Amino acid sequence: MRLQVRLLGTVELRVDGQVVTPGAAKRRAVLAGLALEANRAVSLPRLAEMVWSETPPTSAVANLRSHAAELRRTVGDRLVAHPNAYELRLGPEELDVATFQRLAAEARVLLATAESASAIATLTAALAHWRGPSADGLPRGTALDNRWASLDEQRLQVFEELAEARLAGGQHGTLLPELRGHLAAHPLRERAWGQLMLALYRCGDVPAALTVYRDARAILDEQLGIEPGEELSGLHRAILDRAPELSCAPPAAAVVTAPPAPAVEARPAVGWAVPRELPAGPVTFVGRTSEAAEVVAAVGGETPAAVVVTGAAGSGKTALVVRAAHTVAAAFPDGQVFVDLGYQTSVTPGEVLARVLRALGVAAADVPANTDERAGWFHSLVAGRPLLLVVDGVTRAAQVRPLLPAGPGPALIVVGQRHLSSLDGVRRVVLRPLGALPARDLLAAFAGPERLAADPIATAGLVRLCAGSVLALRIAGTRLARWPAFPVAGLLAQFGDGRDRLDLLAYEDLSVRASLAAGVAAVRSEDEVAGRLFELLGAHPDNPPLVDRAATQLGVSPQRVRRALEDLVDAHLVHPDGPGGYRLPALVRDYAAELAAMPSVPTHPMTSPRVGPVAA
Repeated sequence: MRLQVRLLGTVELRVDGQVVTPGAAKRRAVLAGLALEANRAVSLPRLAEMVWSETPPTSAVANLRSHAAELRRTVGDRLVAHPNAYELRLGPEELDVATFQRLAAEARVLLATAESASAIATLTAALAHWRGPSADGLPRGTALDNRWASLDEQRLQVFEELAEARLAGGQHGTLLPELRGHLAAHPLRERAWGQLMLALYRCGDVPAALTVYRDARAILDEQLGIEPGEELSGLHRAILDRAPELSCAPPAAAVVTAPPAPAVEARPAVGWAVPRELPAGPVTFVGRTSEAAEVVAAVGGETPAAVVVTGAAGSGKTALVVRAAHTVAAAFPDGQVFVDLGYQTSVTPGEVLARVLRALGVAAADVPANTDERAGWFHSLVAGRPLLLVVDGVTRAAQVRPLLPAGPGPALIVVGQRHLSSLDGVRRVVLRPLGALPARDLLAAFAGPERLAADPIATAGLVRLCAGSVLALRIAGTRLARWPAFPVAGLLAQFGDGRDRLDLLAYEDLSVRASLAAGVAAVRSEDEVAGRLFELLGAHPDNPPLVDRAATQLGVSPQRVRRALEDLVDAHLVHPDGPGGYRLPALVRDYAAELAAMPSVPTHPMTSPRVGPVAA
């Protein structure tokens, strides 16, 4: 019997090449614990610590024996029972962790002997065993946590060793998007910051290399309160001095005699400019690290594609996307186009195409009148070109459908409140409300951590009031920063009664109310019934009507109300609440109540506990 246990990602068991489902999470934890200690007996008490995050129950031993019995049915005599212990016997290539570590060790020997080409191949093979975070899906808080953390750290080290070898091999150009994606997910890796600086320098982009150093310094100071180490700061000085040792000599094997390549025109003679339209990225960016990494990964690989970033009004969609776009910008040397539709449903696909064509250098008079012709010209211009398109404020899939990449080269990032589900072949990143800890960190970035620490109760109340809204937190933090002597409790008291909350959640050009109004207006323009239903829910947020009651009051069928509810959920204006129920999220209900208070909104008494189920 040939086994393969895979722990570098979702736990997986293969028997003679066939995937076998190990069962529930605790049974997979038993398999993982025994595999990590392969060919050694693991006592039942030790195994229990690997499976349960808290004190094991009194039935732990019986449960472990039951899990072991089920595993034995699959792996046979490979699982050996000892007195109060079990042992899983595996061969040298039957555990991906062992294979990964062996390949990494072999590569380090090759690096020490200057065999960079072989080291690159071996390190690449080692990383190929990873399919996601180690032991993805297993219970956390167990005795295995340190093992998983160690493995994840080893993965980062091997990636950076591979990057070092590729830099030595002259692969600095192709390495840029991978390094940017790595740093988007792991922004505290000083070694990787240095590698990105060196890769940019060797690509001839000295200003970008110096900008990366400033970014690294700001992030280290913001998140750890430290300055870059001597290695990174020394590299910065060397780049400023244009130190000759930073240049990369091509490997000897790469020096070959070849006929000169035919001249290739760098740009088409007509209709091409190199746009650099990305707005400035946010100076303060807290949380959302994993979401930013998802966006970077979606467009920064070898085959750029499309990604849709969605979330409620004020969730920080634009800030995240702009940051991610700057992260991968160097991988798109043919330009970056940024279009803001402002959540205007009246903007047509043809207008979006015309805007993009003009950005690429097509004269306004030369833009075809027909939308299909515009789309055809656009795809001809961008075919095979590394061009990044960012379209913000999208309300309908049709507005960006003609921009979807038809092949490798261009990439598209779309920002909107709706999921735009009819767009095929795109990745979707959904921004949920910030959790309490990152929300507090964002508030602290504006107001100062010492000030929040001085009144933790009021700080917690202010965080709850902002309900995970990045925009609300930025406004509250800005207000505190504007008045350094004003206590946190004082601002919380001003917000307290809720009647003026949206008035206070506005500062200069930042406004929660305006953000919500744009989202509601977009829904209303597409679906009048959804807009009226939203106001109806706002009139009685604590006792919203059942579907039939709402249908009667709105003068439409129950099926039409259900469709309107689906539209509101898709726009993040209503949240599902239990089996078939719905609720207005915090801050949204404040705006809905304002709309409901207008004279045109019906205010019939309601007695039902919540909106009924969508299912017919």
